[in-house]
Amino acid sequence: MLKKLPTSLIAAFLLIFTNVKTVQAGSLEDFHTWGTLTATGSLSPVHADLSKFRYWLEGQGRFGDDSSRFSQGILRAGLGYAVTDTTSLWLGYGWIPSEQPIAAVPFEENRIWQQLLWNKQYELGTFSSRSRFEQRFMGIGNDVGWRFRQLLKASVPLRIIDHTSFVISDEYFVDINKTDWKADNGFDQNRLFVGIGYAFDAHAKTEIGYMNQYINKLKGPHALNHILSVNFYLNY
Repeated sequence: MLKKLPTSLIAAFLLIFTNVKTVQAGSLEDFHTWGTLTATGSLSPVHADLSKFRYWLEGQGRFGDDSSRFSQGILRAGLGYAVTDTTSLWLGYGWIPSEQPIAAVPFEENRIWQQLLWNKQYELGTFSSRSRFEQRFMGIGNDVGWRFRQLLKASVPLRIIDHTSFVISDEYFVDINKTDWKADNGFDQNRLFVGIGYAFDAHAKTEIGYMNQYINKLKGPHALNHILSVNFYLNY
């Protein structure tokens, strides 16, 4: 029997959703379209002794300026280890080219990341937490930027429609240090997503919905992006 969702986890969701930073007057707004394809799985087909090791392959395309132009891409790869059936540790690398309107001038970023991933099914639905550290190497500066990201996500089955679910998540970003390409540390941005998920089979699913991205700009007006988010996930 699936366990009931603990009150501490409910409290954590309520806290992060109710403490989303208030959007300040004068923020610049834009409409984006983001597409993501993520494949994860076990390395056991390579060798039975590698059954607890996992791979992560991810590609993203982001289009801004009312979704009229390519603005950012992400290629991310990682290797993970399943500590338990619900918890895994990860280490990986990402390459991120950015252009306007996300970046004032085009540049490339190289990123190393580590994360703790937790995922568990309860009577209400599936809940997950992703705690990620990043070391960011920018093409527009010499300093290494350290950033922490905390994601909470819930996927609740819609009983009236087979294979569908209501999905909500929130991710909070905090810069840990000052750099020569970003003047200060502290709150960086917040991403709130609400959408519908559909499972094609046991290994493939999609999640499509609206994402609200608020970015704390240190110079000039803050950014508020309304995003059509289209995500595909493969898990083997």
